Amino acid sequence: MSSGSTHDTATADGRGEDDDGLGEDDVSLTIGGSQPLTPELIVAVEALCTRVEDASGDPVVVLRLGAPPAGAAPERAAVPVAIHLVNRWERALRRLERVNAVTLAVAEGRCGGPALEAMLSCDYRIGGPDLRLAPSSGTGEPWPGMAVHRLANQLGVAKVRQLVLFGTELPAVRALEVGLVDELSDDLPAALTARLALARGLTGTEIAIRRRLLLEATSTSFEDALGTHLAACDRTLRRLQESSTS
Repeated sequence: MSSGSTHDTATADGRGEDDDGLGEDDVSLTIGGSQPLTPELIVAVEALCTRVEDASGDPVVVLRLGAPPAGAAPERAAVPVAIHLVNRWERALRRLERVNAVTLAVAEGRCGGPALEAMLSCDYRIGGPDLRLAPSSGTGEPWPGMAVHRLANQLGVAKVRQLVLFGTELPAVRALEVGLVDELSDDLPAALTARLALARGLTGTEIAIRRRLLLEATSTSFEDALGTHLAACDRTLRRLQESSTS
């Protein structure tokens, strides 16, 4: 993993003029496909999580990943980072992975480094036809961070072996086939708008509970997981009962 100067592609924002279908409480973050790991990027992810946690309603998180926005300054050459910065980044991603909100990723062009790692933390991923997932870091070698853990847990060892061991880039169609992206679209704004409409009917806290059950499923025995699942079911039944009587 490497560090370098960052630019406007690493800022957490609320609704903007070119935010397709985003509501007032929704939060978006743009990370360039070659964006290096920097303190500014970590602060942006942490700020995004704080905005979600402080929201009164059920915001949706949108990450725009890969190709930098028009007019963005070119990213400078990367330099090595200290391990404490990597630790902060992994903790920020874990926080993102646990927010009480639906998290959507829209990725296009080359998507590697922090952009790829952020995508792996999202609930639903939309890719453009030119998407290329690239696990290599600034050193030219695959980065052995927690993305390896997420890839293996989400897809299984066999499907990610070449990606993790050799840094083989994954084109859009293959990424869809193995399940790293959920949808490919030639019209990313339209695809995002449609997915945002579906996300509006979901409750952030309930999404977070179901997401946690998924994340723990591969490492928890049936017996240990039973109590947690029963508690989640009981919570859902109580909520439905309250809705029917109100």
